[in-house]
Amino acid sequence: MIVRRKKKFMKHVPLLIMMGQLFRVMSYDRAANERNAIPGLKFLGHPLKWHRLDDGVMGGRSETHHSVEESSQSGSSMLHFSGQINTTGGGFCSIRARIAGGMPLDTTALRIKHIGDGKTYKLLLSDGTKSTSGPSRRSPSWQADIPTSKTGVDETSEISLDSLTPSIIGGPITTDSKLDPTQVQEIGFMLSLKLSNGQLNPVDTFGSGIFPFSLRILSIEPVGADGKSLSNFDSENTE
Repeated sequence: MIVRRKKKFMKHVPLLIMMGQLFRVMSYDRAANERNAIPGLKFLGHPLKWHRLDDGVMGGRSETHHSVEESSQSGSSMLHFSGQINTTGGGFCSIRARIAGGMPLDTTALRIKHIGDGKTYKLLLSDGTKSTSGPSRRSPSWQADIPTSKTGVDETSEISLDSLTPSIIGGPITTDSKLDPTQVQEIGFMLSLKLSNGQLNPVDTFGSGIFPFSLRILSIEPVGADGKSLSNFDSENTE
């Protein structure tokens, strides 16, 4: 009798898992995340306001945290992107911020100063369009990997816009279009079980099961072809 009941219960396990995932999708309040965005760092002289977007939007169980901290060394503020990845039913955490007016036309790269934890993160750029289930299904997110070290020291990653990979719903796509920096309306950082090329992020640079992560972002600035910063560009006062 006990064996029969156990077998009967096991038949319903997949359905129960599916119902739990559906409940998490329905209860995920993305709009509230955006309303509760916190200011941190400046880009082109304007403050960025960051909100979280994690795999809960698709029924996952990962949790994103982000805050602004003061650097004990420089005295300036930095953005702390942290949380806990749960690879059961999901596997990504991210933070996003709107960029008013886009980036300068002559932007060729982004220079990012950060302190990592040995994991490989991703930079995300997009025109800001989205669907109810997460990133837009029509407009790509342009992505690049950001390897980090475990040393706890400041690192600088300079990411060429030409090196970014267009992606839709977590997978790379082939397109003839090029990223137009003036149309970039959103920037983000992500830790994901997949790299920008769609391959799995190795356990050594991601993790397995349930695990914490920590990335501190000290600054973000657009760079021109001459390698000089374009941070003095005013995107709201251009013709």
